[in-house]
Amino acid sequence: MKYVMKGGIPLVGEVTVSGAKNAALGVLTAAIMADETVTVENLPDVMDIKVLLSAFEEIGVAVERPSRHKARLNGANIFSACADSDNMKKIRASYYLLGALLGKYHHAEVALPGGCNIGTRPIDQHLKGFRLLGADVSMKDGKVILDARELHGAHIYLDMASVGATINLMLAAAMAKGNTIIENAAKEPHIVDVANMLNSMGASIKGAGMDVIRIKGVDRLHGSEYMIIPDQIEAGTFMMAAAITRGDILVRNIIPQHMDAISAKLIEMGCEVTELGSAIRVTGKPNFYACNVKTLPYPGFPTDMQPLMGVCLSLAEGTGIITESIYENRFKYVDELAKMGVDAEVRGTVAVFKGSGILRGAEVNAPDLRAGAALVLAGLAADGYSVVNNIEYVLRGYEDFDGKLRELGAEIAVAEDDRDIHKFKMRVG
Repeated sequence: MKYVMKGGIPLVGEVTVSGAKNAALGVLTAAIMADETVTVENLPDVMDIKVLLSAFEEIGVAVERPSRHKARLNGANIFSACADSDNMKKIRASYYLLGALLGKYHHAEVALPGGCNIGTRPIDQHLKGFRLLGADVSMKDGKVILDARELHGAHIYLDMASVGATINLMLAAAMAKGNTIIENAAKEPHIVDVANMLNSMGASIKGAGMDVIRIKGVDRLHGSEYMIIPDQIEAGTFMMAAAITRGDILVRNIIPQHMDAISAKLIEMGCEVTELGSAIRVTGKPNFYACNVKTLPYPGFPTDMQPLMGVCLSLAEGTGIITESIYENRFKYVDELAKMGVDAEVRGTVAVFKGSGILRGAEVNAPDLRAGAALVLAGLAADGYSVVNNIEYVLRGYEDFDGKLRELGAEIAVAEDDRDIHKFKMRVG
């Protein structure tokens, strides 16, 4: 599938942000650690969530979907701690089952994770932590195998503030005997959300969102009802959309402090940013200015927003520099932007953008989830028609992306083939 769009229309209006995909993946995995029903609300209706729930059902988790954004899970009848289906291989967050199953059953076999190819994302920090908690670690036939006679608390220092390792070790330590300390923990909002979810199920976790997390293990976790936080990255995407298309967008259902790093850069570039309680308004300007950006762990500028900033800098006045400090392979989209007339050069983990203020329509390929969204916004700012291929990446993480863009005035549609593209062009004119 692909998106086809006609650019040059400023996006104007209101948009409501869905639940956070990255938080939901961790929260749903935590839910299966209980033998009672857990209800999770404000789930984003995206492919990653559907794939994970299907993988849960394959190992015996009872899954009900009373509505589009709600799920009820019960892990009482899990019959296998081996999760190695094709579904598990499709998404990066499959590795959270390592911590959940190890914590609950002291055994886990999980297929090595998939997801976007944005660079090396080793799980060595996860495995180091599991060993310190008392697990034997091995790999066989593309699976990580964990086995522990007993899980015990441990003092774990992460060599890097890994989001995945922090969540995985919280899951396992929540039901280990004794006390666990995780130092140099990641601080992202979805880590706090997973910790809050576990605490609502009876866990004892303190310090999530800070450098040191302290966990007192409990014997069991119980049922709960929990609501996922709003998606920081989706909110940031629509904030950037206002700047890129020189539009005016009110982004609803946000947590303002989660957006501080993004807001600061947009203000630095000359956009108008106004916080309105649980909403934020971004007004783009006909001319805005280049800046320098370095991606950092939260509360720094998010790596997931980096491709969108690249599009912004392509349209800004002056030369802007992005330094990518999280993933070494996240500049694939720059070659695609070049097809739209962007003058940019990648030098290792640094990209230099010489803003032109003008993009021309082109056919491009989405290399990953966030780059795909960035290329869509580039197409909406470009002169003429653009086509973005491989939108399966975008569907993994954005709920009704094209629908929300159309509500803001965008001319965009999903196309299966050239015939659909021709129909779109005939309709739009």
